[in-house]
Amino acid sequence: MSKGTVVLAYSGGLDTSCILVWLKEQGYDVITYLANIGQDEDFEAARKKAESLGAKKVFIEDLRAEFVEDFIWPAVQANAVYEDRYLLGTAIARPCIARRQVEIARREGAQFVSHGATGKGNDQIRFELTNYALYPEVKIIAPWRIPEFYNRFRGRTDLMEYAEKHGIPVPVTPRAPWSMDANLMHISYESGILENPMNPAPHDLYLMTKNPQDSPNTPDVLEIQFRNGVPVKVTNVNEGTSKDIPLEIFSLLNEIGGKHGVGRIDIVENRFIGMKSRGIYETPGGTILLQAHLDIETFTMDKEVRRIKQGLGIKFSELVYNGFWYSPECDFVRHCITKSQENVEGKVRLSVFKGQVYILGRESPKSLYNEELVSMDVQGDYDPCDASGFIRINAVRLREHHRLQGFSSTKK
Repeated sequence: MSKGTVVLAYSGGLDTSCILVWLKEQGYDVITYLANIGQDEDFEAARKKAESLGAKKVFIEDLRAEFVEDFIWPAVQANAVYEDRYLLGTAIARPCIARRQVEIARREGAQFVSHGATGKGNDQIRFELTNYALYPEVKIIAPWRIPEFYNRFRGRTDLMEYAEKHGIPVPVTPRAPWSMDANLMHISYESGILENPMNPAPHDLYLMTKNPQDSPNTPDVLEIQFRNGVPVKVTNVNEGTSKDIPLEIFSLLNEIGGKHGVGRIDIVENRFIGMKSRGIYETPGGTILLQAHLDIETFTMDKEVRRIKQGLGIKFSELVYNGFWYSPECDFVRHCITKSQENVEGKVRLSVFKGQVYILGRESPKSLYNEELVSMDVQGDYDPCDASGFIRINAVRLREHHRLQGFSSTKK
């Protein structure tokens, strides 16, 4: 008798294929769910594999458009960067994947969901917090946290032996000596030989971006048009071609950024679970958009509003990294950030070249830049004498502070 139905977040790889068969061994009916969020994957082969291993149903969902519009665009509006460098490519993908997982579980009457995330990483938290938020009564099966599972499969050799015993097709190509996670936003690399933080990334590691040294000797010039803080049109000035559909906009930026080697970083970061990890990331389109959005935002946003919004962007990045996309506080922060973007409208012209993004100019109907006011050649509606009082008022506390410091040092 079945213990119930479980919806497994399935990649088609060795780990989740073994988990599929193991869940069946435990007495569950298994529905596999594979999300297409832009990774290079043979989805039809993954379907056939899951069916051959006894999946009750197989769902393959194309989430690319909603990934861009519902997750990447809010991250662009927020200038979302974790610990000053990481553009959150994996972190924003997890709530997108898990949201559809629980939609399928509810629709199919499944009481359980499962995933192949390890017990040391961030992804288990991101998946499960989303699962619980959107399907409060769900039960989660996390094999890599179940002693009977992780004691049985202590390494890849154990998984391979299990796969051969149960007729699970095993990879015929040698496994890269690191783990990878790919989606439309980025590719991340960690573990294996990368665990030594002094080991440089091998030259053949990067799949999304060219080595900047080998990139074209002629830059691509782009114009990115924003409305409400999100890109609505990208024009390749060199070729005179444009894209105005969100998925096509982001795909074009990935292509241009990848061609010029933009968006590579090598960092040690703080995982939410309490340990540091070394990660290598390439985020070409996201890096171009970050630079362009920062520029148009500063051009159109009031100084004090932007100062508050900067803090909200940092808070948003931490919440997303830690798996709290569907928390009330993240919902609140997103609403505030969206409000801040109402006047972030206009066009940014930039050059993409040899691993860098260079801003060339910008224009906006909502610009707060006053050429006459700031000009060194035109006085405009500004009295320089006012600056004297402004400076003296700001100097009051400085003078008092140093008067006190002088008094203290005299006493000594």
